[in-house]
Amino acid sequence: MTDRPQTPARFIDHLAQVTSAIAGRTLDATLEADLNAKFEATGEWFSESVRLCRQGVAEGWLCGREAGGIKFGRAVPTGDATHRFSVDVVEMSNVVGPHHAHPNGEIDLIMPLDDSAEFDGRSAGWLVYGPGSAHSPTVTQGRALVLYLLPEGAIEFTR
Repeated sequence: MTDRPQTPARFIDHLAQVTSAIAGRTLDATLEADLNAKFEATGEWFSESVRLCRQGVAEGWLCGREAGGIKFGRAVPTGDATHRFSVDVVEMSNVVGPHHAHPNGEIDLIMPLDDSAEFDGRSAGWLVYGPGSAHSPTVTQGRALVLYLLPEGAIEFTR
């Protein structure tokens, strides 16, 4: 048994609006453009995402672990509710995270907590890494929350 509070259904349902729209799609620049158009950083869905993530961190059901100056945690395991995507959220501030590969790709929702904060050189919005890609996730110019969707929960950390 864990002391971490359970992820609320409203958070899972909110994310399912995106995962249902992208299930089965190729993770590429077209998907990134579609996400940034339909779930744009200036829209209501994005604002609600930021609110829910901030609430989750405050209540302890998000980012319940910490290492190397990064708060992190898997909020939702791979499952049918999120169309076979796992959901992880990290909170980073001017830090480079551990290098990892995305066997099936990675979809990132970037939510700057400081106006100028960037994740991998990008401000608020969506960033899609295709299958077989890899990176050292980096937040510069402040603090940000990053929610990432992993098809089938696949991620490989490297040394």
